[in-house]
Amino acid sequence: MTNDMMDLRSLVEESADADLLREMIGFAAEKLLELEVGTKTGAAYGEKNNFRLAQRNGYRDRDLETRDGTVELRIPKLRTGSYFPSFLEPRCMAEKALTAVIREAYIQGVSTRSVDDLVKAMGMSGISKSQVSRLCEEIDDEVKRCCYVKFLWLERSAARGCSADTGRNFPCIESFEPTVANCLRGAATGRN
Repeated sequence: MTNDMMDLRSLVEESADADLLREMIGFAAEKLLELEVGTKTGAAYGEKNNFRLAQRNGYRDRDLETRDGTVELRIPKLRTGSYFPSFLEPRCMAEKALTAVIREAYIQGVSTRSVDDLVKAMGMSGISKSQVSRLCEEIDDEVKRCCYVKFLWLERSAARGCSADTGRNFPCIESFEPTVANCLRGAATGRN
């Protein structure tokens, strides 16, 4: 704990103000990674333990996109099993932004080749036509699910009829359910 406080203090003293928050996020993320991996393996880094559940096997690099910039993380790998930090989402913010761009391009009617060019213009490595097509199919399914929701349509009209008091028009509310036959579900009348 004391070493962690010293590391944090030296980090604050050495960093420029503009990069301080990004460095703090990286520092906190690294500590969270170490704690989670220690819990999963049954031992902290460098600790010898007979009850160890798994061994570490190097690191893999991953960029964490934040509002304050990109933070480079070193995620520990395990020899048996897998580990992915719980505080990270499986898809980073850049991928979500890319998905939003692809969806918007699809809605506007842009071809898959144009989507690939758009992705490259964003500075990314590109996306395959099959990935674009798969995403478009998911969008189609979502659109179909949303468009074919049953609803009730109410219409107010004036009906001419004869009542015991007078022979005037009176309001009539009819409800229709949009089916193949567009059938009338019911009607109710009332006085003005």
